[in-house]
Amino acid sequence: MTNVNRLSRQELAQRVAQDIPDGAYVNLGIGLPTLVSEHIPSNREVIFHSENGILGMGPAPSAADVDWDLVNAGKQPVTLVRGGSYFHHADSFAMVRGRHLDLTVLGAYQVSVNGDLANWHVDQAGTVPGVGGAMDLAIGAKRTVVVMELFTREGKCKIVQDCSYPITAIGCVNRVYTDMLVVDVTHRGLEIVENFSGLTLLDLEKLVGVELYRRTR
Repeated sequence: MTNVNRLSRQELAQRVAQDIPDGAYVNLGIGLPTLVSEHIPSNREVIFHSENGILGMGPAPSAADVDWDLVNAGKQPVTLVRGGSYFHHADSFAMVRGRHLDLTVLGAYQVSVNGDLANWHVDQAGTVPGVGGAMDLAIGAKRTVVVMELFTREGKCKIVQDCSYPITAIGCVNRVYTDMLVVDVTHRGLEIVENFSGLTLLDLEKLVGVELYRRTR
């Protein structure tokens, strides 16, 4: 895969941010998804939710302004935008389960061709333990997208025919953003929205190992 083009993590986060509409209520998962908030266009207002009880979550503070009583679900220090609010954990999940979030952006270990999501802890060093709020977020938001690098460090593709890891939620993923391509989960399978890799459709299919389709609209 030496001659394949890839987006950097920041470029990938920026690509996701381009698709978030003005006025959307959005939850960002732990890890790569948190970078998305740094790339929202300046002419858009996006309201970020954190399942530990924040609505109107702002960007990371400067080192001098860190308040460890104000953190996101990944225990990273954050800020609160003007008009933001705090509330009980149970109220936060009532928002999620009541389908009040327009979008959730999650990371994943695997996504299947029919939109199954696997992002549970898998006993690997350095990973966040437990499923957290991902089960609720995956099915509670009006739209669920995944952002991830397409291959693991060991060279295994994270888009698969069927998930081999424990499934977080079945058929919940609408779109997958990766460093090589963006695909929509459709009734006929995975439809390519964008191809950054520089590879042909046939070569992409060989690399990924699942059937892919050209976008029809």
